[in-house]
Amino acid sequence: MKFIANALIIAALTFAAPALLSFSSARAQSPEGAWTFSSGDTTTMLLITPGYFSCAVYNEAGKSFIQTFGGAWKANDDQVTLNIEFHTKGKEQLGPQQVAIASLTPTKLVTVSALGGRQEWARVDEGKGVLSGDWRISAREQNGKMNPMRPGARKTVKILSGTRFQWVAMNTDTGEFFGTGGGSYTFKDGVYTENIDFFSRDGSRVGAALSFQGKVTGNDWDHRGHSSKGDPIHEVWTRQ
Repeated sequence: MKFIANALIIAALTFAAPALLSFSSARAQSPEGAWTFSSGDTTTMLLITPGYFSCAVYNEAGKSFIQTFGGAWKANDDQVTLNIEFHTKGKEQLGPQQVAIASLTPTKLVTVSALGGRQEWARVDEGKGVLSGDWRISAREQNGKMNPMRPGARKTVKILSGTRFQWVAMNTDTGEFFGTGGGSYTFKDGVYTENIDFFSRDGSRVGAALSFQGKVTGNDWDHRGHSSKGDPIHEVWTRQ
């Protein structure tokens, strides 16, 4: 697992077609959780769960969303296959990609590309928490009734580490990307609160805080509240 998630970080660094990277530190630490890399006013946020990952680039101060991609990963000895499910650069970026092994320290990840590029990622959290993992919306209330949403190519997922989140709407058959948003969150005493750092559809929402009443039962997460537009929301999300 540690090799797998390390390799995801490699892909996040390049935002392009397959590129092999090499690393030179011990592989004893778990890379699951949230990582960030900043360059000027631009932040790259990488979220890694046991089976899914997302990476987003944005300018919080300028309320500007830049790009994102992510999907599932699978281990194969020292290599990792990424199955890219969404990418703002277009559907030609989707599908399997092979990456090499990475390594890290307890608080920092140093990446070095085959072309000599070097980046340092700072760990934000270790991916521990009741809501940590990847979720897919499975039911939504309409006209006072909860309506199940059958699994299909068009879906909305939410990836959470211990303190950070990102949601993404996509169609895995057509390669369409419909929108994303993310930032930090808290979940305490049944109240789930999101603080928005980026929003692809409307930058004016950046800086807003949204609170929901939330409850986790088994693999289902029920929450209700209001959207960034003030519309009432009652949804159920299920772990993937």
